[in-house]
Formats: sequence, structure tokens, C-alpha cells
Amino acid sequence: MSESESNKAIDQYNTPMNTQEVPQEAFDWYDEYAHGLMDRRTFLAKLSGLVALGFSMNMLSASLFPNYALAEQVSFNDDEIVAEYTVFPAPKGHGEGRGYLVKPRKLKGKAPVVLVIHENRGLNPYIEDVARRLAKVGFIAFAPDALYPLGGYPGNDDEGRTMQKSLDKAKIEQDFIAASVFLKAHPLSTGKLGAVGFCFGGYIVNMLAATIPDALQAGVPFYGTPAAPALRKNIKGPLLLHFAEFDERVNATWPDYEALLVAQKIDYSAYIYPKVNHGFHNDSTGRYDATNADLAWQRSIDFFKEKLS
Repeated sequence: MSESESNKAIDQYNTPMNTQEVPQEAFDWYDEYAHGLMDRRTFLAKLSGLVALGFSMNMLSASLFPNYALAEQVSFNDDEIVAEYTVFPAPKGHGEGRGYLVKPRKLKGKAPVVLVIHENRGLNPYIEDVARRLAKVGFIAFAPDALYPLGGYPGNDDEGRTMQKSLDKAKIEQDFIAASVFLKAHPLSTGKLGAVGFCFGGYIVNMLAATIPDALQAGVPFYGTPAAPALRKNIKGPLLLHFAEFDERVNATWPDYEALLVAQKIDYSAYIYPKVNHGFHNDSTGRYDATNADLAWQRSIDFFKEKLS
């Protein structure tokens, strides 16, 4: 199969198939590709090797690549929420940021606030839906788009990854710090700030816990790597950390990180969910595992309610 044919197959949005039909190595290759550890040509060549063994490229692409039509648990038209895009100042970052702000419609008084942080590809529909889910249960949620300086999330993940990779990582981090300050000071905020992030966003949660420890009252990283070693001594917590059993890349960072949290007597809980891949909470791909995703999310909501009350 030529690369152009493979690209055409990958670009089709299909409903994810039963992931048990897809070999684990395909998920591992996708993780390497999605995180810049494998180039696109190599990734497609490996998938083509599975096609030669009898797997359908449509089945593989449907299981590995997102179909964001599947990731709307809360409609943007839901009458219990109010959503808008708003800008915020980021003087140490890119000057100005923009994000998706979602509030409960029948908010009485003020509410705790939660920053929602996307993966390494910008503010896609899945992350916006996560923000709406938080608003449905009473939080004010804000999901910034790291790609705003380049025009925002482009509508597909491959281009989004390329765009985000082109930006200065230090400025992106400052943008999220600025977003935290903006959200915490929102007129409807109680002043209690939580943060939840996925993959790159999980790293950002860990980074926030180490750079603005007094401002962050609750951090929930999903399969995120820790902040730079020099910063970790600043962490105060509390943290709730979620990991996937098959996520060897991220899990390799956990023993040292956990040892530091224990040594510093940080309030934390960590869960490694069995037989799932990196990205298991993302319901737009075949990596999604409903049972474990629901459990991790309920734990996250309970954690925010406890720590931000």
C-alpha cells in the first residue's frame, strides 16, 4: 500500500472497532508517532505491515485515530450550561491567550474553578466536552488553546501536533500559568482552583503544581510526566494521578516521581488502570476504555468536590 493510499484511509472517520482485534503494538506505534518518537512514514509502513498480515487499514485507522463525533457526552447546546470563548492576558507567554469558558447556567453565587488542559495538539472537541462535563456538575471550567497564537486548533490532530511543536514550550507553559491566574480571579470564582490535564496536559498539571503550588488546590494529571526535577521540590499538592498499565513511556517516570512525593509528604493518590492504553479516557478513539474512564473521571470529580469545597 502506498503512503498516499494509507493517508486516504487514515483520513476517513470511522467508528472505532473492537480494540481487541487490533494488536497492542499498533497502539504502541501510534503513541510513539503521536509524541514525536516515530515519523509518519515509519508509522504508516508499520501499519502497512499489519495490513499484509490480514488486518484492514480501515479497522486500524478507526481504532487509532480520533472520531470527535463520538466525544460529545454533553452537547454544546445543553441548556444547563453556558459556554463562550474568551481571551486572557499572558504577558510572560505569547502576550494573549484564548480559551473555552463553560459555566453552570443556574449558578447561585460563586463556584470552584477547574482549568482543563489539552494534549499536544490544541483545543480539540474532546477537551471542550471535558470542560462541559465539569460545568454540568457545578464547576466553572476553562480550557485554553495553546495554538491560539497560530490561529487556534486547526480541525485535525496531525496539523495541531505540528503547530504545537513549533511553539516555544516555555511560552506555552507561561500561557497556562496565566490562564490559571485568570481563572482563579474570575468574578464568579470562589478562589479555589483545580486543574485536570491529559498527556501533555497531564504534564502541565504537574508543572503547575510545581510552579504555582500555593495557587493550585487540586491537580489531576491523566498519564502525564512530572515537572522538571529542579521544580519538583516546590510541590505541595494535593494530587490525584491516573496512569494506564500499557503506557510504558509515561509509567517509567512514575517511580522517581512517587518517591519524591512520599519523601516530601505530599497529599497524593495514584491509580494504574489495568489493561488500558495511554489515552484511555479519550472517548473519540479505540484506546477508550469506558469502565476505567468512568471510574477515573468519577474519582476526579469526587476529588475536586473534596479539595475545592
